[in-house]
Amino acid sequence: MLIGASVLALLLANSPLASHYTGFLDTRLEIRVGALEIAKPLLLWINDGLMAIFFFLVGLEMKREFVEGELSSPSRIVLPGVAAVGGMAVPALVYVAFNWSNPENLDGWAIPAATDIAFALAVLSMLGNRVPTSLKALLLAIAIFDDVGAIIIIALFYTKELSVEALAGAAVVLVALSAINLAGVKRLAPYVLLGIVIWVLVLKSGVHATLAGVVTALAVPLRTAPSSEEPPLKRAEHALHPWVAFAVLPLFAFANAGVSFAGMGLSALVEPVKLGISLGLFVGKQIGVFGVIWLAITFKLASMPRDATWQSLYGVACLTGIGFTMSLFIGSLAFEHSDFDAPIRLGVIIGSLASTAVGYTVLRQAFGQSER
Repeated sequence: MLIGASVLALLLANSPLASHYTGFLDTRLEIRVGALEIAKPLLLWINDGLMAIFFFLVGLEMKREFVEGELSSPSRIVLPGVAAVGGMAVPALVYVAFNWSNPENLDGWAIPAATDIAFALAVLSMLGNRVPTSLKALLLAIAIFDDVGAIIIIALFYTKELSVEALAGAAVVLVALSAINLAGVKRLAPYVLLGIVIWVLVLKSGVHATLAGVVTALAVPLRTAPSSEEPPLKRAEHALHPWVAFAVLPLFAFANAGVSFAGMGLSALVEPVKLGISLGLFVGKQIGVFGVIWLAITFKLASMPRDATWQSLYGVACLTGIGFTMSLFIGSLAFEHSDFDAPIRLGVIIGSLASTAVGYTVLRQAFGQSER
């Protein structure tokens, strides 16, 4: 679905229908209730609104993994935690190295630091049951830590001027969310309604509105009194998965992957922003993740995942270079009003595709050898 939506966007952006494609995304939608007004082009409704639903799901998955999943004990946290740090730091350094002489480009340092959790796991799942559960868990854990890092980066570095009044209002609603959690409310509707209020207030505060999704998710109860009823968090997670996988992420890819190649020459391939992103994802990610994993295991800070080999760990490190939706999203924040749309999209697409191809090839060879 992600690949199909991206290919469709690329075809439209480079066809006689290009003006209709951009015109569709520029369509202005407004919601007005008294003095409260939210007026944005469709592209920003997708990036600020629908992506808040994606981040809500990410928040639910993060909470479940930290409370009772793969990240619920300190011994399980060390390897993916340090790998994620390496996988964010090295790509950022690669990007900065290519753009150091262009200060106006440096705002994009975080673009290659992100991993597209859905895309990376989808590629890994293509290898079927040959993939050890420990490797799937490692990739998922690295991607979750990566998402935590992305959330912190968005909050700290891509926040506009703050409205103290709106933030204070969001804090009051957050207290209300905590209160209904402590009161044992199991129905999802109150959490969703208060989450929408927080989204509006955070949007008006200057902090990126998608963070409201994470904050709301953390308030949804995971553990309830012993009963046959499924916990609210897991109900919400199961209900949202198909909508995010088959609607939210493909729509985001369709809206953000449409780069026009009109007027592009060979110089576009060596443009500093494009090079920093593509090589940050493809080279920086695998060096950062695999290098730190090697150091952690060699110096006995963490143990080798069960049934894993160095080759399979390298393949997983390559897959973390699939930035795609998350990198495109951070790129839209880093250069919101600039002429870097084409280099950003081109860099993300090339870096992600290269990481996909090499990661899949390495893993397929590793598991083929293990079977023989």
